[in-house]
Amino acid sequence: MTNAELSVAFFLQMAVIIAACRAVGWAAKTWLGQPQVVGEMIAGVILGPSLFGLMAPELQAALFPAESKSVLFVGAQLGVGLYMFLVGLGFERDHFKTNAGSAVAVSLAGMAAPFLVAIALTPWLIQMGLFGPGMVTWQAMLFMGAAISITAFPMLARIIHERGLSGTRMGSLSLSAGAIDDAGAWCVLAIVLASFGGGAMVAVKAICGGAAFAAFMLTFGPRLLAPLGRQVEREGKVSASVLGIVLILFMLCAWVMDAVGIHAVFGGFILGVAMPRGLLTQQIRTQLEPFAVLVLLPMFFTFSGLNTQLTMVNSIGLLGVTALILMGSIVAKGGACWAAARLTGQDNPTAMGIGALMNARGLMELIIINIGLQRGIIGPALFSILVLMAIITTLMASPLFEQVYGRKARRDGLIAEHAPG
Repeated sequence: MTNAELSVAFFLQMAVIIAACRAVGWAAKTWLGQPQVVGEMIAGVILGPSLFGLMAPELQAALFPAESKSVLFVGAQLGVGLYMFLVGLGFERDHFKTNAGSAVAVSLAGMAAPFLVAIALTPWLIQMGLFGPGMVTWQAMLFMGAAISITAFPMLARIIHERGLSGTRMGSLSLSAGAIDDAGAWCVLAIVLASFGGGAMVAVKAICGGAAFAAFMLTFGPRLLAPLGRQVEREGKVSASVLGIVLILFMLCAWVMDAVGIHAVFGGFILGVAMPRGLLTQQIRTQLEPFAVLVLLPMFFTFSGLNTQLTMVNSIGLLGVTALILMGSIVAKGGACWAAARLTGQDNPTAMGIGALMNARGLMELIIINIGLQRGIIGPALFSILVLMAIITTLMASPLFEQVYGRKARRDGLIAEHAPG
């Protein structure tokens, strides 16, 4: 395709993508009580070969020609990186400090148990040919452990807001545990990507480079960025110059994380955490969030959906794999987080609520498995199975939380009613 043909295809694609994501997101929110972003994740799968491509293969192929996927990929990376920057802007550092002990216990337990499931299942999955060529057992185990232990931190934040948990002990504890959980899973993924990329020095570069960047940004970043915050407070608004500086910093941080071999989303999230709080972050969110959420992030869900072919799960063996991965992931993650919360002093309903929330995998799961598919770590069939697992665990998080904690807590006045919108 020529550049002109790619441009024609792109604008029609974006019209369909935005319309589908808004419609399915609205339906999920109205009829299922799910966050908008959960519906958008499902919309991405609907636009792919699993439904649209199955019902109208020629039309789907004409709308999403193979050559255009590269354009969608770049937009998807920008979208998910910018979204994670916005999530970082909303992360309360004080909440993390207050609940660090319990959060560490919950997150470590929520990673350890799924890793045991991954260790048990991976040799069987390798024998079935679900991993890419050249993968050795320990690499596959680490990847599977990271994939099934991760928590959907961005979606967790939205669920906590929409369920009236913002500022509560449970909300703070769950967010803190989710942040630690995701950081650990990404460190494990960095080891896999580094070892898969060619040698120990690649691993050292990824792990040491990522750790050094995070340490620098979280230690010195707030002080170095403080003048931006003071300038905005003096002027009473975020000027075009300040917005430009922030976007340049975002691009550089995303580039650094990609360059050392981790992923751009980490750069965006860490910069967001380091940004000075106040009018700067409030107005940055106001200016960037609508475009990032409405236009860019749906590109990521659609790109994931175009790589998802649920019809590949078409045998008794693969259905068995799907059921085992799904049940093992849910029981291991939820049970371990519940147990850790109980052991650190939480009552049973609170511990069960934490276990339900931590089981959502959503966006972060999609990011990890997309990387795995692009790098040849997993094959299309395992990718589709893990997409299905991400959707189901995310869909069940909100209703399960309401069942085990939310309804009674609202009756008792322990948490607020659902946030509007």
